[in-house]
Amino acid sequence: MKIICVAKNYSKHVQELNSETPDQPVFFMKPDSSLLLNNKPFYLPDFSNEIHHEAEIVLRINRLGKYIEKKFASRYFNEITAGIDFTARDLQNKCKAEGNPWEIAKAFDGSAVLGKFIKLDKVTDPRSIPFHLDINGRKIQEGNTADMLFNIDMIIEYVSQFVTLKMGDLIFTGTPAGVGSVKIDDHLEAFVEGEKLLDFMVK
Repeated sequence: MKIICVAKNYSKHVQELNSETPDQPVFFMKPDSSLLLNNKPFYLPDFSNEIHHEAEIVLRINRLGKYIEKKFASRYFNEITAGIDFTARDLQNKCKAEGNPWEIAKAFDGSAVLGKFIKLDKVTDPRSIPFHLDINGRKIQEGNTADMLFNIDMIIEYVSQFVTLKMGDLIFTGTPAGVGSVKIDDHLEAFVEGEKLLDFMVK
């Protein structure tokens, strides 16, 4: 099982990080040890002073695929959920400044939080899926997959050129604007079309 994460996929998020808008999808990988499941608490690591939340729509691949054309991409998943791509922003900025990979900032234990999956046919419009993140009862991040720079079909087509997709693989599709730090005792809840799929504490 692989965890594939798309970066810079919402224009306002690109702007808030003062990055350049990509002309093709940018993706990176997390190991399976980064998964945090079943609403277990997230423990702040001691190697970073700036852990940021990044709320995302996550899909789960349901069949083997390579060189998948985007017109067929919808055949390769039928479940989605809300997830959090936790990022050690201070470490990531240092890695970027030094021209180094991001793994220490993105792939650490517990950094890929996964909610309860729902069938894609439960959402009103699979091409326009609203989602949001509440922290301590306040809406902090809000997005819609219709605003992606690269939609899900394009992501699957692009990624599958380089990496064979297998059953159970996860794709984090990118975060909208509104990322920020979390602290001990924060309560995070993530929703897709108003349904709460993720609910956990920061410790």
